[in-house]
Amino acid sequence: MNREAEAKHRLTRRRLRKGVYVLPSFITCINIYMGFYAVVESLKGYKYVALNDPEMATRHFDIAALCIGWSVLCDFLDGRIARLMHATSEFGVQLDSLADVLSFGIAPAVLLYTWGFSGIPAFQKLAWGAAFIHLICCALRLARFNVQATKPIPGDPKTAKRFFVGLPTPAAAGLLAAIVHFTPLPVVYQETYYRLFGQEFLITPTEWALGLFVLAITLALLMVSTLRFNSFKDLGPYARHPQIVLLSLGLLIFLVYNYSQWTLLILATIYAGQGPAGKLASLFRRRTASVPTPTSAETL
Repeated sequence: MNREAEAKHRLTRRRLRKGVYVLPSFITCINIYMGFYAVVESLKGYKYVALNDPEMATRHFDIAALCIGWSVLCDFLDGRIARLMHATSEFGVQLDSLADVLSFGIAPAVLLYTWGFSGIPAFQKLAWGAAFIHLICCALRLARFNVQATKPIPGDPKTAKRFFVGLPTPAAAGLLAAIVHFTPLPVVYQETYYRLFGQEFLITPTEWALGLFVLAITLALLMVSTLRFNSFKDLGPYARHPQIVLLSLGLLIFLVYNYSQWTLLILATIYAGQGPAGKLASLFRRRTASVPTPTSAETL
């Protein structure tokens, strides 16, 4: 009987261990589903732009943006859960990278093309270029990340793990999705009037598309850059001040639930801007440190 009980216990532990490994991969599969759903909704929105139905197009583009947002959340959770449960595996790493190519490469590229440039003849060729550059830079960023993950981390490992090299692909896709969620009306229908110094100005859809093109290229270059972005891997149940983390998480959930458009746009913009801002700050500190301070004799 003891041997039977021990065998059953081992079998139960083995099944539980398999379940632990399956859970992160299941979340990654949800990530893939959301990326595919975003592509489908973007194409539906494109169809309604062609039919000159801005209301239906707006609805589908907003759903596509939200699907990319859910993919960002799934990408954040699968890695955290795998590390927390000590269930990381090479299979999970490769599956996560393939999911990211779809959810943060193909889906945002299709959304960018259909929402931002459809119906604007002057930007048809540039639109293809912007969407493709985003996709290829996303693939290059993920390939570099996979190569770096297999190499030993130089210097202090704790410090290196706190930062990503280059803008993470979920952050780049998240900013594009946040912009679409903030103003889901297709760009071809957007004409904005504003007053400055008593004069009225008009921003046409072509000018909006030009700004979107510049933003897309900038995000693509940030992904393959060597700028450092905070990874927030030091946050979690083992953080130095878990009470502050839980309080901040509760506040974030409240803001996203009630003011999702502003909250997601602001958060995505701040995160994408921290890399260039940090680089400029470090250059300023170097320039300040290189300037010799005058001695007391020189001041006299």
